[in-house]
Amino acid sequence: MKKLFLVLTVSAAFICSHAQPLTTPQPSPTQTVKQNFSTGSIELSYSRPAVKGRKVFGDLVPFGNVWRTGANNATTLTFTDDVNIGGKDVKAGKYGLLSIPGATQWTLIITKDVNVNSPSMYKQENDVVRVMCTPIQIPQKIESFTIQFANLTNSSCDLQIIWDNTVAVLPINANTDGKVMAQIDNIFNKDNKPYFAAASYYYDNGKDMAKAKEWVDKAIADPANSKAFWMTMLKARIHEKMGDKAGAKAMADKTIALATEAKNDDYIKMATDLKMKL
Repeated sequence: MKKLFLVLTVSAAFICSHAQPLTTPQPSPTQTVKQNFSTGSIELSYSRPAVKGRKVFGDLVPFGNVWRTGANNATTLTFTDDVNIGGKDVKAGKYGLLSIPGATQWTLIITKDVNVNSPSMYKQENDVVRVMCTPIQIPQKIESFTIQFANLTNSSCDLQIIWDNTVAVLPINANTDGKVMAQIDNIFNKDNKPYFAAASYYYDNGKDMAKAKEWVDKAIADPANSKAFWMTMLKARIHEKMGDKAGAKAMADKTIALATEAKNDDYIKMATDLKMKL
């Protein structure tokens, strides 16, 4: 009998030691979002609680109290490049995102402390910048707490904090033009010059078209780019912007010929559309 009991005990211990662990969903799932912005990127990490029939702002999230702006761990933002928030320069690095919701005004806070997950841990001396914003009331109810990047341009974006019927917005800006122009000045002092990229930037941002034409001409003159239909297309657009219809048409025709040879229908259409505008 003792031998049987020993066998059963050992068997039970073996079964327990090899039991399959139980995995269940997170009540407030964690999300990490990486958004390319300006010449770098922003990474957001936060947790997403749900409404679940509760009154959110003014109750579950009290007015006037520091909120981690999510659930579980602290909400964080990591900037690979310097940005500007609320008129203040914020150096590249990792920061905490906090907020103080109110009925008519929110305070949005970028803090050096990346571990604040309760009001008692907050220290105002760690604030990098505070921004006041007026919350927007929306007709549809958003069940899951959401932070997202919206209204992206080369040098600005909005960080939208959305839950229930409320949206709070934190504008983020970057000196993109200054960064790119500094790169161009630096790179053009070296032998391998990015003529096409620089010409594209000048064209896209409405800078000196004569300089853009000079650079795209130098890019096309490289024997390695003899069939670069995307370069001739850029030159056609530069001619158009300069008011040179004959030059634009000639470059559009060349683009069509090169793109036809390369079997690239997209550039054939772009060049054909440009000719129709002339």
